[in-house]
Amino acid sequence: MQVILLERIAKLGQMGDTVRVRDGYARNFLLPQGKALRANKANLERFQNERAQLEARNLERKSEAEAVASKLDGESLTMIRSAGETGQLYGSVSTRDIADGLTAEGFSVARSQVELRNPIKTIGLHSVLIRLHPEVEVSVTINVARSADEAIRQAAGEDLTTPEMDVFEFEEEEEDETEAEGDDDAAEAVEETVGDKEE
Repeated sequence: MQVILLERIAKLGQMGDTVRVRDGYARNFLLPQGKALRANKANLERFQNERAQLEARNLERKSEAEAVASKLDGESLTMIRSAGETGQLYGSVSTRDIADGLTAEGFSVARSQVELRNPIKTIGLHSVLIRLHPEVEVSVTINVARSADEAIRQAAGEDLTTPEMDVFEFEEEEEDETEAEGDDDAAEAVEETVGDKEE
């Protein structure tokens, strides 16, 4: 289906471009969302008449998005989740969780604006792209941890996904070494005694 774009759409085209898209994409997304019009003579004339208004509205939305982006850029959001010893989450962090978390922090972000290719399934620091406008995007850091204390340690640069070495195992190794040294001393003493008797 041929459509006229009413705004810039990533990987598709700029405002005013006439592009060919799949029928389902046009019927289910572009047309109902008001992002495009069917490409026919009447709609082309309508677009030409409304072009100035559409461009003005687009500039207004872009400036609003840039204002939000300046505050949101580099922001860090902490998510507390249950996870196993290896750092694997019991569940995942989805676009809805991130959008809700940012909204709770005072930013107006819709779920559709969060670019997350795969849900987050491990603890750690994850960089996520937020697309506030077709021409404005920012990156935020999602700090997924088991507790607030772990989140602080992770933010400081500590890696919590590697299992911690047990202190007791380390102490046992030291004891084994001292016992081995004691056995060496005993063996030398026996050799000296045997040497004295032979003489």
